[in-house]
Amino acid sequence: MFSFLWHTIFFNPIYNGLVFFIDTIPGGDVGLAIIAITVVVKFILLPLSIKSVKSQKALKIIEPKLQELKDKYKDDRQALATATMDVYKEAGINPFFSILLIFIQLPLILSLYMAVVSGGGVALPDINQALLYSFVHVPADVNMLFLGIVDIAVKSWPLALLAGVTQYIQASLTLPKLEAKKSDENNVDFKADFARSMDLNMRYVMPLIITFIAHTLSATVAIYFVVSNLMAIFQEFIVRRHR
Repeated sequence: MFSFLWHTIFFNPIYNGLVFFIDTIPGGDVGLAIIAITVVVKFILLPLSIKSVKSQKALKIIEPKLQELKDKYKDDRQALATATMDVYKEAGINPFFSILLIFIQLPLILSLYMAVVSGGGVALPDINQALLYSFVHVPADVNMLFLGIVDIAVKSWPLALLAGVTQYIQASLTLPKLEAKKSDENNVDFKADFARSMDLNMRYVMPLIITFIAHTLSATVAIYFVVSNLMAIFQEFIVRRHR
């Protein structure tokens, strides 16, 4: 059952999309095909991405109201949780959208990686014709050298570093700016400390993790992260102009 769902929902569509773009793009450049399918995936996820960005911005706006609730219900956690969710609902915020977006992309990234290195038993540049949809043709050319320089199937430090740098830029643009911790604070504010910790992890640790993953797997994954991050950066500027 799991295998059927995996192939039907994730792997087969990604594999066929990749082969389609390899066949469509002149010269059969697999790297350009990966960029094309990444753009398609990001456009499919665009509604979720925009809602996630808007939720992050809205969370900053309602922060004073959340602080009021915290002070009001400091001795009643259940009432605080209920009131907080009411504020989220009133503001049209779903705090779990960002997490959902991450989990949705994980099987897509894995599918793209496996489409290149294994292809369901046949690694590129060979094509597993048994997996192709009726309207997808076998490419005449399959070029594994991205722009004639980078071998898509192997590791690439430059692309991995670029993935990490673009992830850092994206996080710096999308994360709300935290207020500096007051030097005269005597009481430990666990909420503020947790927020600062999450900010540091997303802003500095996550780019390192992305760089490591992108290099550990292959240039395929690195290209996905780079294109995905660049689109997220562009999306952030669009949202800022229209909010």
